[in-house]
Amino acid sequence: MTSAPVVVLDNGASTIKASLQHGQSSDDFRIIPNAIVRSKGDRKTYFGHELAQCRDYSSLHYRLPFERGYLTDWDAQKAVWDGVFSSEVLGVNTSESALLITEPPFNLSNIQDVYDQFVFEEYEFQSYFRCTRPSLSTRRFPSANDLDSNLAASLVPHGDLFTGNGGVPPECMLIVDSGFSFTHSIPVMNGVVFWKGVKRPAFIVRRSVHAADHQVRPLRLDVGGKLLTNHLKELVSFRQWNMMDETYIVNDVKESCCYVSNSFKDDLEICQTNPKRNGILREYVLPDFSANRKGRVKQENDILADSDQVLFMNNERFAVPELLFRPSEIGLDQGGIADTIARSIACLPEDLQGMFWANIGLVGGNVKFAGFRERLMSELRSLAPVDCSVHIYESSSPITEAHRAGVEFACSPAFAREAVTRAEYLECGSNACRRKFKDWRSTDREEQKEREREVDRTKHTKPKGKTRANDDETRKKLSRTRTKSTTKRVSRTMA
Repeated sequence: MTSAPVVVLDNGASTIKASLQHGQSSDDFRIIPNAIVRSKGDRKTYFGHELAQCRDYSSLHYRLPFERGYLTDWDAQKAVWDGVFSSEVLGVNTSESALLITEPPFNLSNIQDVYDQFVFEEYEFQSYFRCTRPSLSTRRFPSANDLDSNLAASLVPHGDLFTGNGGVPPECMLIVDSGFSFTHSIPVMNGVVFWKGVKRPAFIVRRSVHAADHQVRPLRLDVGGKLLTNHLKELVSFRQWNMMDETYIVNDVKESCCYVSNSFKDDLEICQTNPKRNGILREYVLPDFSANRKGRVKQENDILADSDQVLFMNNERFAVPELLFRPSEIGLDQGGIADTIARSIACLPEDLQGMFWANIGLVGGNVKFAGFRERLMSELRSLAPVDCSVHIYESSSPITEAHRAGVEFACSPAFAREAVTRAEYLECGSNACRRKFKDWRSTDREEQKEREREVDRTKHTKPKGKTRANDDETRKKLSRTRTKSTTKRVSRTMA
């Protein structure tokens, strides 16, 4: 066990899941907005956890540390972290604690270096460990009997994400992480991320004039919760109320009313046939912050006051989440989640693909939409091979799944071995973190080294057959040259 308390931060682009562990896993954690929010009604600025003190959520202006899924505004992030570490939330002395923090997949090296600098130079943590959310949410960490085993080899799926296997974690699994900024499909084998198979829906095939120039190139417009909220704001503002400045309210409308349709055309026809009265229509009563009334979905027995404003949610309920499966509906040249999963599994070894089809786990806030699992299952069944069974596992709390796994890791003996200490950082800088924290670039570096070794072996190894053939050809050329020169000398002598 680590003697110092461990701060566990699932540092998401929308919210931070934070807790302080003292050697034994605890379920006590906080969910904190990862933003600096300016309220026009209160005329106050709230940093992260302070947003709970806000009384007027209308026309909130958000300053987000994350942009397009990457941490770019470090001043805003530091302000939020300062509040998390303060006595109002965790009350931790960072110089006497360790840290476990998550990062997005395919994080850039210069951003990772700033992570290291903030952790060790700004907050002076004793040690810290950094990894991606999906890889963390699939881990079951070694017990005290496995102290001598290698961590990368002993990390296997854990938690209640795959409890359908009778408590036995699978060796091969595929994690679908659909969060605030993007959606990833991440294959994991024996606790290790197979980075060649990690896909986003933003990968498309662009066709050039020449067929040989077809390439797969990534787009920067990823499909996540932020995109869905912004799309709903545009639909509602165009059809009913102007809600372009009401991000907080529209996000609550999305979470309260939207669902994934299993028959999009049929539901759309129902809404078009009778727009005012149908089984899909829901009425959302907008909040009245002057009377301290929150927004809510109208129930059958509710009596509305004359001052209540109602937002009618008709086909918007299922048209917005449909972007997760068909991004082309708003002009995005991207593949949906089902297509992304199929292409991700196709990148894996053929003899193991069936195991990945049978162990698909869902994490992230977007998978909480009603009907998400059923729709994904129907589309995957049509894409999977006939001889492969498809099984999808849902977490009881997909938003906090990674944090729970992080708590287990922080309380295990493996954390002390795998974390980078402040002394190691002061000696080697960020190179110490690169050596211990394996990510997608580690695979690329290993492949590059293998290619360089192969080239060196090719240069120093001479094929015997070709060498002998070349020597024979050289002898023949020399003999012909000697014959010609001898003939010329004889002819001159006779003359």
